Amino acid sequence: MYLRRALIAGGSAAAAAAAILGAVAAGKSKGGSDLDIVSVPPPLATGQWDRNWDRREPISMFNLSKINGETGEEELQLHRNKHKPKATRHIFLIRHSQYKLDGKSDFDRVLTPLGRQQADLTGQRLASLGYKYTHIVYSTMTRAKETTEIISKYLPDVKKSSSDLLREGAPIRPEPQVCHWKPDFVYYEDGPRIEAAFRQFIHRADPKQEEDSYEILICHANVIRYIVCRALQFPPEAWLRISLNNGSITSLVIRPNGNVSLRMLGDSGFMPPEKISRT
Repeated sequence: MYLRRALIAGGSAAAAAAAILGAVAAGKSKGGSDLDIVSVPPPLATGQWDRNWDRREPISMFNLSKINGETGEEELQLHRNKHKPKATRHIFLIRHSQYKLDGKSDFDRVLTPLGRQQADLTGQRLASLGYKYTHIVYSTMTRAKETTEIISKYLPDVKKSSSDLLREGAPIRPEPQVCHWKPDFVYYEDGPRIEAAFRQFIHRADPKQEEDSYEILICHANVIRYIVCRALQFPPEAWLRISLNNGSITSLVIRPNGNVSLRMLGDSGFMPPEKISRT
C-alpha cells in the first residue's frame, strides 16, 4: 500500500517537474548573473495545494526508477525519514526605505532623510521581536544596500550577503492590466531572474537543519509581492494588487511539511503615521 502511494506521489511530482521548462541559476554578487529562462508553474486547476511546490517533498528525492517489486516499505520509509525536514523557516521580507526618485542612475538613487529614519525604525522593530536571526540577504541596488546598512546597526551579529537575483524588476505581466504598459521583453528579462530568486530563497528547510531559522531578505516591492503570490500558490499575475509601504515587514513561515503561511504583509504599524510612505 505504501509503495503504491509512493509511486502515485512520485508520478505527480514528475509531472509537475516536467511543467517547469527552466532551472534556477545561481546569482552572482556584483558581477552579474548567468540566468536560464524559467517558467512559472500554473496554479492547480482544482485549487488544491501542490505539496511538492519546492520539489523537496521527501518522496521526490528518491530515484523512482529504482523502485521494483523487491523494494520494501521499510526501505522507502528510511528514505523518507532521511530527507524529511525537521525545522521551520521564518522569512522576513523587508522593502527598502524611501529613496530619491530623481536619480539618473541606481548609484544616485540613495535614501532620503525620511528613508533613513524609516530604516532605523525597521531595524528597531526587527530587533525588538527578539528572534535569533541567522542571515540577512539583500539586493545589490543602492537603496536596498543603504537600508541594510542601517538595519544592521540593530542586528550587529547577523551575517550578511548580497544577491543580484533580488534586484527590482517586472516579474510577470500583471492582471488586471495597468496604464504604465511595458513591452514583453521587460518581463522576459526580469521574470526569470525574480522566479530564480523565489526558488533559491523560498523553500522548506534542509533536512540537516535542526533548529528553526529566522532569515531576512531586504529587497523591493515587486520582488516581495511576486514571492508572496508564488509562496501562497496564488496566481502570480496578481502581484500588482498588493501595496507595500517603504520599510515594511512581510513574514512567511514555511513548515517542515511544506505548508506556507503569511504572518505579516507590509506591516508598518511600528512607524508613526508621518513617517509612512510608498514611493
